[in-house]
Amino acid sequence: MQLLIFILVYPLIWALSKLPFRVLYFISDLVYILVFHIIGYRKEVVKSNIKIAYPDISEEKLKGITRKFYHHFCDIFIEMIKTMSITESEMQKRYTFTNMEVAEKYLNNNRDMILCLGHYASYEWVLSMHTHIENKGYGIYKKIKNKYFDKMIRDIRGKWKTTLVVNKEARAKMDEVMNEKNNLAVIFGFVMDQSPSNDKNKHYTKFFNVKTPFFTGVEVLAKKYNTPLVFLGTKKLKRGYYESTFTVIAENPKEHSNYELTDKYAELLQNQIDIAPEYYFWTHKRFKFMKPLDS
Repeated sequence: MQLLIFILVYPLIWALSKLPFRVLYFISDLVYILVFHIIGYRKEVVKSNIKIAYPDISEEKLKGITRKFYHHFCDIFIEMIKTMSITESEMQKRYTFTNMEVAEKYLNNNRDMILCLGHYASYEWVLSMHTHIENKGYGIYKKIKNKYFDKMIRDIRGKWKTTLVVNKEARAKMDEVMNEKNNLAVIFGFVMDQSPSNDKNKHYTKFFNVKTPFFTGVEVLAKKYNTPLVFLGTKKLKRGYYESTFTVIAENPKEHSNYELTDKYAELLQNQIDIAPEYYFWTHKRFKFMKPLDS
């Protein structure tokens, strides 16, 4: 059944990827009407998350952020499909970096780097940074149940010299790479704003107006290898165009106290969201395990 579904759907996805952006965004607008106005996909979850983050928000502003979010939500999936056929030059025009020298400073001195980011703006196109550097990258992701679509996603996201690693295998893969890698430094990328359920690997920190758990595994790995930990913040300039900036969380993680790096990540992520909340992935249950600030 998995193969049959893939055979039926894949030709459509491939054909869509060949269309020009102006046509794809027209399709995205149509999908927005279906997802937002007709189906109302996770609309209550989105509104609930935004109201927890911004408890004093007016109903008018809440509706505005919600509408803008769903437009962006549809766009990023269209953009992911377009990655199948987009050229390197077109990608470099649409996704730029303001301070690539921050990453190059470590990589050129043979220091590996851990890159962390949230589900914000175009987290799909972040992998295009490897069109600017020679170093290999490893992106941590959650495996899709349909093995054929999982391979398709790995092929799409792995287009720019990036190997995808299933999240449950991240630690083992990092140990393997760090112990056996060649002379070139490597980058490990983590999207680390999911709500963890494992009590052993989470830390409650201030995030908006509550305390919510964040994974501590990235901090643990950064300290284990004393690997520079860098936050990648992204700004959406206009439809289909993004700009990312590197911010160093810790150059030598071992020098920092427990959870300090995770706390700093949460602060940077919130600062980014505050600028334009509509570009955050609000469909996830962001505050599933929240606690009051005074707890």
